[in-house]
Amino acid sequence: MAQRRQGSQRQEQAWWVAEGARDWCGEGSDDGEEGEEEEEDGVLSAFLCPITMEVMRDPVVVETGHAFEREAIARWFSECASLGAAPRCPVTMEVVDGADVKPVVALRAAIEEWTSRRETAALRRACRWLTKAASEKEALRGLDAVMRGWKLARVGKRVVRRDGMVPMVAAMLRNGSARVRLKALQALREFAREDDEYRDSVSEGDTIRRIVKFIDFEDCQERELAVSLLCELSKSEMVCEKISELNGAILILGKVACSKSQNPALAEEAEMTLENLEKCEKNVLQMAENGRLEPLLNLLIEGSPEKQLRIASSLEKIVLSNDLKNLVAQRVGLLFAGVVENGTLPAKEVAFKVLDHISTNTESAKVLIEDGILLPLFRVLSVDGVKFLPPRLQEAAAAVLSNLVACGIDFGTVPLDGNRTIVSEDIVHSLLHLISNTSPPIQCKLLEIFVMLSSSTTTVLSIISAIRSSGAITNLVQFVESDHQESRAASIKLLCKISFDMDHEIAQVLRSSPTLLGCLVRIVSENDANADEQDAALQILANLPKRDRRLTMELMEQGAFKYIARKVLNICRRGTANNIVDNTMLEGLVKVLARITYILREEPRCVALAREYNLASLFTSLLRLNGLDGVQLLSAKALVNLSVESRYMTGTPNFDEHEQKSGLTWFGKKPPGIQLCRVHSGICSIRDNFCILEGKAVERLVVCLSHQNKKVVEASLAALCTLLGDGVEITEGVSVLYMANAVEPIFEILKGNPTGTLQQRVTWAVERILRAENIAKAASSDRGLSSALVHAFQNGDSRTRRIAEASLKHINKLPTFSQIIDKHPSRRGSSIGSMERYFRSDR
Repeated sequence: MAQRRQGSQRQEQAWWVAEGARDWCGEGSDDGEEGEEEEEDGVLSAFLCPITMEVMRDPVVVETGHAFEREAIARWFSECASLGAAPRCPVTMEVVDGADVKPVVALRAAIEEWTSRRETAALRRACRWLTKAASEKEALRGLDAVMRGWKLARVGKRVVRRDGMVPMVAAMLRNGSARVRLKALQALREFAREDDEYRDSVSEGDTIRRIVKFIDFEDCQERELAVSLLCELSKSEMVCEKISELNGAILILGKVACSKSQNPALAEEAEMTLENLEKCEKNVLQMAENGRLEPLLNLLIEGSPEKQLRIASSLEKIVLSNDLKNLVAQRVGLLFAGVVENGTLPAKEVAFKVLDHISTNTESAKVLIEDGILLPLFRVLSVDGVKFLPPRLQEAAAAVLSNLVACGIDFGTVPLDGNRTIVSEDIVHSLLHLISNTSPPIQCKLLEIFVMLSSSTTTVLSIISAIRSSGAITNLVQFVESDHQESRAASIKLLCKISFDMDHEIAQVLRSSPTLLGCLVRIVSENDANADEQDAALQILANLPKRDRRLTMELMEQGAFKYIARKVLNICRRGTANNIVDNTMLEGLVKVLARITYILREEPRCVALAREYNLASLFTSLLRLNGLDGVQLLSAKALVNLSVESRYMTGTPNFDEHEQKSGLTWFGKKPPGIQLCRVHSGICSIRDNFCILEGKAVERLVVCLSHQNKKVVEASLAALCTLLGDGVEITEGVSVLYMANAVEPIFEILKGNPTGTLQQRVTWAVERILRAENIAKAASSDRGLSSALVHAFQNGDSRTRRIAEASLKHINKLPTFSQIIDKHPSRRGSSIGSMERYFRSDR
C-alpha cells in the first residue's frame, strides 16, 4: 500500500512540474525551448516537497533521507503528536526522530539557482509581448510575467532593470487598451516602491506627462492608479524636479487634493504628492502661483537672509487673492516689519513691494497694523529718513501707508509709540512738512493719506487742528495749480474734506491769489476733467463763506456763475431721476449759484445776472426735485433772499417804448392793462424783481411745508414769511397764503412744538396770520393751536414769548390791558418787529 501511495505521489509531482513549466515558460515555445524544459524536468521533481508538492525554499532532510519543506514537515510531526502517534516519514511511513531534522544546503542552493534561471528566462520571454505590435492578450500576458518575476524572484528586479524592461512597461501607457494601461500603471507603481534608482528610471521619457494626463481626466479608470504612482515617484528629488518642468502638473494635483468630499483617499494621496514635491524650490514657487502658499511661506520663515530675499522677490511677483494676502500678513507680517526697520536696502525694497501688494486688502492691512508696521513706516517717512534712504523707498513706504490708512479703522486709537498715534499733532506736522519738501510722487501719496484720514469723523478734527496750528493750509491750497496731476487731484480732495470747517482759512488764501480760485473754476467747468476731482473742486467753492462779497465777485469775473447757471438748467431739462452723477453734482452747483442771492443789494451785476438767467424761476423749479433734500433746501433759502429784495425793486416799470414815452407812471397812475402786485403794490415779475407770487413759487413752497426734512420746512416757511414782513401789504400777504392753503400747514408746524429757529419763525408767522380777524376767530376754537402757542409762550426765548403772547391775545386767550398791543396794526408792519433778522441767521 505504501508503494502504491509513493507511486501516486511521484505521478502528481511529474504532473505539477509539467504544468509549472508551461506556466512559467509560456505556451507555444519553439523546439529548442521545449528540449531545454524537458531536460530540466527531472531536476524539478527533486525540488518538490512530497507534502506540499511545491518547490522547496528551505529544504530539510529526515532519517529516511527524504527532503521536505521545513515548515511542512514540522506541521506533519505536529499532527502525528496530536493523534498520539510517533513521528513518521511521510514518504516511507517509517518512525523517525522528529528532532533530527537537518538542512540541505546544497539542495537549497540548487533550487535557488534553478528558480532564478527559470524566472529569468520567463522575464526575458515576456519582452517580446511588450511591444506596440502586441495584441491586448499578449501585452497582458507579458505584463503578468513581469509582475510575477518582480514579486517572486530574488534576481527578477535586477533582470527588470538590467534588461531595460522599465521603459518597455512605461511604453504600455500609450496602449489603446484600458486593461493594458491599468496593468502597466500597477507594474510601474511596484517599480517605484523599490528605490530612487527605479523611480528615476520610471520617470524617463514622457512617462510623467502620461501619468499627469490620466490624473486630469476625472472619468478615467486609470486616474486613481496614476495618482498613487505619482505619489511614489515624488519620493525622489530628481523626479520632483521633472514634475516641476511639466506645465500644469501641480495645478492638476492641487485640484485633486481639494476634492476630499468626492474621493477622500484620492485627495489624500494627491496631498501627500504635493508635500513630497515641496522638496524642490521650483515646485514651491509653482504651488504659490497656483494658490498653495504655505510651503513658500515656510521657506521664507526658515531660510537664510539670502534665501529669504530670493523667496520674497518671488512672492512679490505672485498675484494673490484677498485670502492669500491675509495669510501672508498673518505668517510673515512681523518678518517684513523687522526688515523695514533693520534690513538691508535690497531687502527693504523687496519688503516694501510685498507689503504694497498685500496691504491693498482690508483684512491683511489690519493684521499688518496689529503687527506694528506703522512705526517703521513713519520712521522711513520722517525727516531723518529722508536723509539716509533713497526716494524710491520713501515712495514705496508712502504707498504702503496709504493702503493701510484706507482699511477704515480708527487711527485715533491705534498707538504708534507710547501715547502718540498717526493723527497726533506732532506726527501730522512732520508729514505736512514732508509734503512741502519731497518729490511729487511722495507728495501725492501723503496727500491721499490725509484725504482718507479726513474722511473719518473720528480723525478729521485732529487733522484740521494740526493743519490749522501748523499754518499748512497755504501750502495745501497752492497744490491746486500743481503741474503734477495726481498731487493736484489729491490736494483738491483733501481741501474738499476740510473746507466746511476751514472755509475762512481757505477763503483767505484764495482772496490773496485769484489764480488759485481760477484753477478751481477751470476744473469745475472742464468737460473732460476727472469726475471725482471736479466734484471735489465744486464742493470747495460751495463751502466758501457765502457772504464773502470779494470771492463772489471774483467768481463772477471768472465766469463761474454763468457756466453753473447753464449747467443747472441743462440738468433740470434732462431730468435727474436716473442720473446719479448729476444728482451728486447738482447740490454743489446750486449752492455756488445761490451765493449771488446774498449780495444782491450791494451788487447790481448780481441782480443783472439773476435776471438774465431768471434765477428765481430756476430755484422755484428745483423745489420739485423730491428726494434731493439738499437741493430743495438751498433753493428755498435762495428764494428767501430773492423775495426779500423784491420790495426794494417793486415799481420799476418794464413797459415798451410807447408806454415809457407816455410817462404816466411818473404821476402815480397805472398804465392801462398793467396789473399791480397785491403784496408789493407795484409792478412785479419773477424775472425782474423776483416776486414769488409769480411762477407758482408760493404753491411749491407750500408743498414743502409738509416735507420730512425739518430744514427744508424751515427754509420754505422763511420764504413764505417774506410775504408777511414789514414793508409789504401784510393783509394781502395773509390772503395770498390763505388762498394757497398755507395757513393750516403753518399751524400744524407750530402744533408740533418745534424748537430753535423753526419755533421762532413759525411763531412769528402765526402771529402775522392771526391779525386777520376771520382767521383768528376760526382759530380761537382750535385747542391744538392754543396749546402750541402756550408752549411757545412758556418755553421760547424772550422775543418768541412776546410774539406768542400777542398771538394768544389775537385769539382771546389772554386779556388786553392796554393799547401796547395794537389790535389793528399797520398794514406795513407792527411794533413787534421785522422777521428779516431771521432771514440772515443761516450760516
